[in-house]
Amino acid sequence: MPKLTFPDGRTQIFNEDVNGFLIAESISKSLLKEAVAISVNGVQMDLCDVIDHDAEIRIITRSSDEGLEIMRHTLTAQVLASAIKKLYPSAKLAIGPTVENGFYYDVLFEKPISIADFPKIEKEMSKIVNEGSDIKKMFKSKKEAIDLFNVENEIYKVAIIEESDQEKNFQIYQQSDSKFFDLCRGPHLPNLKQVGPFKLTKLAGAYWRGDSKNEMLQRIYGTAWNNNKDLKNYLHQLEEAEKRDHRKLGKDLNLFHFQEQAAGSVFWHHKGWTLYQTIMEYIRKKLNDSGYKEVNTPQLVDSSLWKDSGHWEKFRDQMFVSESEQKTLAIKPMNCPCHVQIFRQGIKSYKDLPIRMAEFGCCHRNEPSGALHGLMRLRSFIQDDAHIFCTEDQIISETSDFCSLLMEIYKDFGFENITIKFSDRPKNRAGTDKVWDQAERSLIDAVEAAGYDYELNPGEGAFYGPKLEFVLHDAIGRDWQCGTLQVDFVLPERLDASYVSEDGGKNRPVMLHRAILGSFERFIGILIEHYSGRLPAWLSPVQVALATINSNCKDYANEISSELKKIGVKSITDLRNEKLNYKIRDLSHQKINFIGIIGDKEVENRKVALRTLGKEKQDVLSFEEFTKKIKISCRIK
Repeated sequence: MPKLTFPDGRTQIFNEDVNGFLIAESISKSLLKEAVAISVNGVQMDLCDVIDHDAEIRIITRSSDEGLEIMRHTLTAQVLASAIKKLYPSAKLAIGPTVENGFYYDVLFEKPISIADFPKIEKEMSKIVNEGSDIKKMFKSKKEAIDLFNVENEIYKVAIIEESDQEKNFQIYQQSDSKFFDLCRGPHLPNLKQVGPFKLTKLAGAYWRGDSKNEMLQRIYGTAWNNNKDLKNYLHQLEEAEKRDHRKLGKDLNLFHFQEQAAGSVFWHHKGWTLYQTIMEYIRKKLNDSGYKEVNTPQLVDSSLWKDSGHWEKFRDQMFVSESEQKTLAIKPMNCPCHVQIFRQGIKSYKDLPIRMAEFGCCHRNEPSGALHGLMRLRSFIQDDAHIFCTEDQIISETSDFCSLLMEIYKDFGFENITIKFSDRPKNRAGTDKVWDQAERSLIDAVEAAGYDYELNPGEGAFYGPKLEFVLHDAIGRDWQCGTLQVDFVLPERLDASYVSEDGGKNRPVMLHRAILGSFERFIGILIEHYSGRLPAWLSPVQVALATINSNCKDYANEISSELKKIGVKSITDLRNEKLNYKIRDLSHQKINFIGIIGDKEVENRKVALRTLGKEKQDVLSFEEFTKKIKISCRIK
């Protein structure tokens, strides 16, 4: 006789075991029609699952965010996988999870497919959806499940089952009108009629288990939505994103390139490195004005420090490791333990706190090659990293100051719509629950005292402390998590950092880990895509191009360019023996903010005909007016 508590606080005792179907029907017929799953004590379950114990329950509907993800999960596990097996019977299915805005399935095909095969697969998927089969669920023991998939020669499913620690209750989902079945954690839609409009979007390679030593599979990506309008909007966003792809624009604008001999690292060209340095110097000045002291720490650090800090156990697989003189060294994947070493040099007093320590630290992480993605996911990158060592009483003021600085910087870069997420303790973490209670309470108090709203992001904290995540929203509506602020009571304890308190005792500082851009490389990628390559003038690697109409204008163009460079403007001259329209098209394609046209009239009157990128109108300005306008546009004082 389970006692169930509903979201509104109402309770009901059922005289026999019930499931989600019966509960939804007891509320209303319309809810039963919309129901796709049920949450039982916070755990998603299928509507057919029996509830035989007291619990807090909540019906999950198709229109909710959870319902949408369940629909996508059903689509990949039951519809896409089933269509593949019908069209390619010899194909081997691996895994098919959901991802942001969609899903994917990893498959080993006897003969690789291409995007040209997508219409055929989508047609078969639509046929399966239109059949509207019920989804049945059954439980198998480990042996039964292995036997079941061995018959189908599904080698990857068998491997997953064999590697599992459980001996029973393997969930198998099957369509009522089909022989197709799949191993899945669920939950699934009760019926395929509830599947919304979908589209297959791209094809990629993926190693089995993410290990390059294993065979390469094909990963089929797709998206699905509750209605055609949402699908159309998302596909439009994908088209916009493709046009703005920083990898393509980076090549077109001669900013950087990648090559296999240095996978996960960037070859910065002069223009790209100029952009990089502009951003770094801007951040450096902001930090200096805010009381940060810049430091620099070693790249190679003995494994003993990483073991003491706890990173060895947590991040060992992501570290690049080297052996020397019978010692194991790691190229640093983050800067935090090294900053503690600087803090520990000499005796620190409470009067010295807070200490704000910044580093543009170059970090290396051994990311799988399949996960690398242009500037967005690299093996080598530089963080705008900093750590604030402070007392507990200073957490609120330091958090408030940091949030203000971050918002100011984001605004300068053109991002004003910022979401803050509070991420609490993950399952795998360092430190006791008491320490985590203290850290989480401190951070919540701090962000609330600073006057910012936040969303909960359960279980996503760092392994040593809770964190705030700052999410940017770009020009086409995508979210990018960049900045973070983490409260850490653990690392100072593990690495024996202390200061002398007012009463002469030995206290542990609180360590605030913070970043604003995250990594320079990724942030530059975001900027390029946000602005579609048309960077604001103050950021542009070439701000002004002076294009001459004929050779008689060369000296005047060089004179202007020289004067611009003296005041800090990044200027070039285009003296090519080409038609003016050709020069203008070429310079505009390079996304140069201002094109100054120099002809005989301009030379005679010491003027400049100014064209601004994206505008048709041309302004004729005196030399002084031109210089003033450029200075203001490029933020030069």
